[in-house]
Amino acid sequence: MKLFHSPFSPFVRKVTVVAHELGLAERIELLPSAAHPTQRDASILAVHPLAQVPTLITDEGHALADSRVICEYLDALAGGGVFPSSGPARWTALGDQSTADGLLDAALLLRYELTVRGEGDRSVAWIAGQTAKIEGVLDHFEAGAEALADRVDIGTITVACALGYLDVRFPDLIWRRRAPGLGRWADGFAARPSMEATKPPAA
Repeated sequence: MKLFHSPFSPFVRKVTVVAHELGLAERIELLPSAAHPTQRDASILAVHPLAQVPTLITDEGHALADSRVICEYLDALAGGGVFPSSGPARWTALGDQSTADGLLDAALLLRYELTVRGEGDRSVAWIAGQTAKIEGVLDHFEAGAEALADRVDIGTITVACALGYLDVRFPDLIWRRRAPGLGRWADGFAARPSMEATKPPAA
């Protein structure tokens, strides 16, 4: 398999953490990309119309985009492991994944606003709105930090990758001050081999 990736993409990291947890990492070749919010990478565009990272090319030559789809594909390929099959555990994991993905969506939109737009073109209301979403998700997971303990599933993996992205791209947010219990959980989860192996370079 081949994966178009960026070392700083938290969605790529989610996929590679899942691959490590499922024992599939060595079967995936990482392909460089130049994905950008306003300029699509022609090499990815040649295989998928969204031209985004992550995009996985399966052994059969099919292109899959979106980290949620790719992670579920890998889980099925491995015979299960990070997606609970049924019951409350499944819905908890999927719900946590969706909420953490929402934090990442807001964080990426915020970063694009701050880096792609010129200073005079930035929207104060937009920046405040995306920041509020991030803070709301932090408060949500802080209130339920105990429910993350002793779990390794698509939900906790996504939460950990989202928090890791904040550490790299938004250090001034100092989110652990707002969510100390969540910070302690994140620090413990970050010690997993899968997280260590996929740690992004310093910004």
